[in-house]
Amino acid sequence: MPSRRAFLGSLFASSAVVPSLKNDGLERIRSAVRSITARPAEATADDEDFWRQIQDAFTLDRTLINLNNGGVSPSPRVVQEAMARYLAISNTAPVVTMWQWLEPEIESVRRRLAADFGCDPEEMAITRNASESLEIVQLGIPLQRGDEVVTTTQDYPRMITTWKQRERREGIVLKQITFPVPPPSPEDLVHRFEAAITPRTKVLHVCHITNLTGQIFPIKAIVQMARAKSIETIVDGAHAYAHFPFTRDELDCDYYGTSLHKWLLAPHGTGFLYVRKEKIPTIWPLMAAPPEMNGNIRKFEEIGTHPAANHNAIAEALTFHQGIGAERKAARLRYLRDRWAKRLEQVPGVKVLTSYDPRQACGLASFTPAALDIGKLGAYLWDKHRIIVTPIDHPEFKCIRVTPNVYTLASEVDRFAEVVETAVKQGIPA
Repeated sequence: MPSRRAFLGSLFASSAVVPSLKNDGLERIRSAVRSITARPAEATADDEDFWRQIQDAFTLDRTLINLNNGGVSPSPRVVQEAMARYLAISNTAPVVTMWQWLEPEIESVRRRLAADFGCDPEEMAITRNASESLEIVQLGIPLQRGDEVVTTTQDYPRMITTWKQRERREGIVLKQITFPVPPPSPEDLVHRFEAAITPRTKVLHVCHITNLTGQIFPIKAIVQMARAKSIETIVDGAHAYAHFPFTRDELDCDYYGTSLHKWLLAPHGTGFLYVRKEKIPTIWPLMAAPPEMNGNIRKFEEIGTHPAANHNAIAEALTFHQGIGAERKAARLRYLRDRWAKRLEQVPGVKVLTSYDPRQACGLASFTPAALDIGKLGAYLWDKHRIIVTPIDHPEFKCIRVTPNVYTLASEVDRFAEVVETAVKQGIPA
């Protein structure tokens, strides 16, 4: 059997077999960043010349304006090309090239993600999305009939559905607290969780940042309050990781699940689950693993045959993210948010539901469009102007969610704001 090096060398010798390894996208980013390194992050947020070089790294259709990056984001070209290379290699002889050669490289991805998040690699499982990560803990954490789980009415529907299934099946009790949008302060959110705790409370389930209005929760304060009462806290970080900078130690959490195909711009269907090392043996995996793996973080990755290409290309996405810089990226996202939100909140009847306080929000924000029907406005924006947004019909409020990303042009958010402003003032044309 040929060696891995010899085999890959023969593949790379033929450009007809795999896409070229040559890609100057990351070098262009490094060059762009070198030119503004001495400037604080906020000072580069409106530097359109700098961000144009980031935008050029994507393969986009500029005939439409995509302001729903909170659902799933496009990956930059360098990530797409890495996936194509790995898929080409995998499909030559997958039992060898995928299972034996590419799959072990997940360990490099694990090490890099763990270093960025600030944890031990032995606490980092590579998953397919935030839902899988969180459901591993939600369904694997031991609970008894009558035990209480506290979350909010604004948590992600799939996570609420998971707890309600345990409620039906095992007799646990799900309690959901409310909070105003935006809340008066981060401390208010801590107090609301604390007030809901009873002697039967075993778990708090908290969004790091909500998918509805982009409210950032004071995770460390909530975790430490709960821990002092011997209560576990599961943190839903689906929209947080690579959206704004933080590390595990700044959260002090025991469980954290996130998607990587949102703000990290990784391949679609990638995520991670962090479990503090001493907690790993206490959580049952979603799919069965042998008892020898009880304390091994990889027991949460036992899902059967899966592509290696997706998780291996996470490395390119992480390099792209780190090349821009987490602080610089967050500053740009807040700048784009402020650019449309502060314009629209001047329109009579429009209410922005997201705080401008950097402790409480970043690039994801929502607004109520006065008396306009959110469904009709969303359809009008797409049908007539090719602008993609997210209408949200929640029992407590109706709003439009807006989530630009690093490839978004300032002129695109201006165009969006202009169209909405006109629609609110003049009505949606028939």
